[in-house]
Amino acid sequence: MKIYDELISRGLVAQVTDEDKIKDLINNGKATFYIGFDPTADSLHVGHFMTLVLMKRLQMAGNKPIVLLGGGTGYIGDPTGRTDMRSMMSPETIEHNCECFKKQIGKFIDFSDGKAIVANNADWLLSLNYVDVLREVGPCFTVNNMLRAECYKQRMEKGLSFLEFNYMIMQSYDFYYLFKKYGCNMQFGGDDQWSNMLAGTELIRKKLGKDAYAMTITLLLNSEGKKMGKTAKGAVWLDENKTTPFEFYQYWRNTSDEDVIKCLRLLTFIPLKQIDEMSLWQGEDLNKAKDILAYEITSMVHGKEKAEEAKRMAQSLFGNGQSEVDAPKYFISQDKIDDNKISLLSLLVECKLTSSKGEGRRLIAQNGISIENRVVTNENYEICKADLETGVLIKKGKKTFVKVFLEK
Repeated sequence: MKIYDELISRGLVAQVTDEDKIKDLINNGKATFYIGFDPTADSLHVGHFMTLVLMKRLQMAGNKPIVLLGGGTGYIGDPTGRTDMRSMMSPETIEHNCECFKKQIGKFIDFSDGKAIVANNADWLLSLNYVDVLREVGPCFTVNNMLRAECYKQRMEKGLSFLEFNYMIMQSYDFYYLFKKYGCNMQFGGDDQWSNMLAGTELIRKKLGKDAYAMTITLLLNSEGKKMGKTAKGAVWLDENKTTPFEFYQYWRNTSDEDVIKCLRLLTFIPLKQIDEMSLWQGEDLNKAKDILAYEITSMVHGKEKAEEAKRMAQSLFGNGQSEVDAPKYFISQDKIDDNKISLLSLLVECKLTSSKGEGRRLIAQNGISIENRVVTNENYEICKADLETGVLIKKGKKTFVKVFLEK
C-alpha cells in the first residue's frame, strides 16, 4: 500500500487541496513538508504525539520533514480553540521551551545527513520591519476573508485582540518563507488550522504565481490530539519528569473500548491487516488490544526498556490481584515532616495524586483513597514519619498507586 493510501486507511486525512499532486509527491518521496510547534510549555504532550508519528511515517517513505519551532509566533499565541488570550511568555521562556521541544522531537525524527530540518520562525519573524510586512504581505489578505475564519468567528463576541488577529498572517508568512528558502511544497496541520493553512497557500500563489508548487493537507491531528491529550489531572506529557512512563503506559491502557482500535490505527506502526483482525476482538480480548496499544506507544516515547518496566508494574498491580510490588515510588523531603508526621491531604498533593487538598477531601468523602489497601474515611488522617521510612502504599481510585518514602 502506498503511503498516501495508508494515511487515508488509518483515518488521518480530513481534507486536502490538489490531491493528485499531493498524492504523487508523498508516494514518490518528493514532499518537503512542515509542521509547526508553538512552544506553549516545556514539554510536548500526547496531542503532539500523533503529529510526530505522522512525520515519522512520511520520513520513512522518503519525504523530508521541516520541524518548525514557533519561537516567533509564540510571542503572539494561536487564538484557535481559545476562549481568551494566551498568557504572554518571556523571550527566555520561549527559547527554553523551543530547546525542550527540539530534544524530544529528535527521538522521533532522523535529522542526520539532511534527512530533516529544524527551523525556528523567530529567525525571520522577529527581524521583520512592520511597515515592510504591511506593504509586502498586507495586500494579499482581506479582512472580510479573515473574519470568516472559524478561529476568529468564535472569538468575536468575547473579544479578539489585534495581536491575535495577526497570527494568521504570521503563520502564512512561515509557509511563504519556507517555500522560498527550503523548497517546502507542503504543509500539514490539524483540521482546526485549515483557514490559516489555506491563507499560506494563497499567499505563495499571489506572491509567486499560480504555478507555485505549494499545497496543503489537513489531518485529524488537533481535534483527536486535544481529546487524547487531556485527563482529569491535566495534560499527559512526553517528558517522563512530568508524566512517568508508568503513568503514560496506564493512560493508554485505560483507553475506552470504543477508541482502542482507532488509536492503534492512528498512533502505531502495527500493520493495518493485523489491526483489522484485532477490530473483531470483543470482551476481554479488547484488554489485550489495550495492552498492545500502551506498550507500543510507551516504547516509541520512552524506549522498550521503560515500556517493559511499565508493563511489568501494571501487571503486578492489576493483573493478579492488587499488590504493592513495583509500585511507582515517590520520595518526600524531610522538611515536609512536621512533628514527626504529615497530613494525608498534604501528602496527596506532594506526590501528585491530587492537584489540591480540596480534591483530596472530595476523594476521601467518596471512599476514593486507600492506605495499605484500607479505605481512609477521615480527612484529618496523618501519616507518621516512621511509616514513611519503610514506605507507605497509597491508592487513588482503583488504578493509581504510589509508594511514598522519606528521603534519607
